[in-house]
Amino acid sequence: MSLRDERIEEQLRGLAGQFLSLHGNTSSLLTVTKVEMSKDAKNAMIFFTVFPQSFEKTALQFAKRKRSEFKHFIKDNVSFGKIPFIDFAIDLGEKNRQRIDEISNITEE
Repeated sequence: MSLRDERIEEQLRGLAGQFLSLHGNTSSLLTVTKVEMSKDAKNAMIFFTVFPQSFEKTALQFAKRKRSEFKHFIKDNVSFGKIPFIDFAIDLGEKNRQRIDEISNITEE
């Protein structure tokens, strides 16, 4: 991955965090964990976690509904040429890591 792609991913991660906190409600906490772009930079998947977990489905539906608004938010805040197609997903890797941490803390006690 090129340095330019890494910078774009980092910008998208920051903007996604800002956007979700500005447009989301206060019933759950959404944390953007990472962004993965396709090799051709035409698609970007934004991964996030939700607390409490019971709001994951609702939060994911909200984020997917707001994709076009997020694209306009990107255009208004940065300029890096063509904006990739944006999609959102729950970060299952981070969720699994947190579960492993919980289990290891229980076994240490």
